[in-house]
Amino acid sequence: MSVESVPRANVSERLASAITELSALQEPLLTAEVDPRVLVDFRDALNRIRNTAWAAQQSANAPLFDQGAATVASYLTAERIRAAYQLCRSLHGDICRDDIEFQKGPLVELYRVAKILVDELKERL
Repeated sequence: MSVESVPRANVSERLASAITELSALQEPLLTAEVDPRVLVDFRDALNRIRNTAWAAQQSANAPLFDQGAATVASYLTAERIRAAYQLCRSLHGDICRDDIEFQKGPLVELYRVAKILVDELKERL
């Protein structure tokens, strides 16, 4: 079933159910021992959902403020650009420090993907 074919009421019901379930998880998260890997995955999922919900809300509100019909994907991309900008600034500061030891492998991978991104940006600017 595609996103477009999911009835709006069904999504609202599912969101209400998720809110209830997440609220019920708050106390156990504070008191129980949880596998750290599961917590990382949980936080990543929550962040993706939070960003998507924000983008959907921005898109839905855009016509109310005469901002045109921006898509959810446009808002998500703008948010990723903002986050990448902040992360790049933080990484730059980290790389300039003498007290941090870096593993070569992740730096090589970061360099490769950053170079691809820079090349794409050059074509678009």
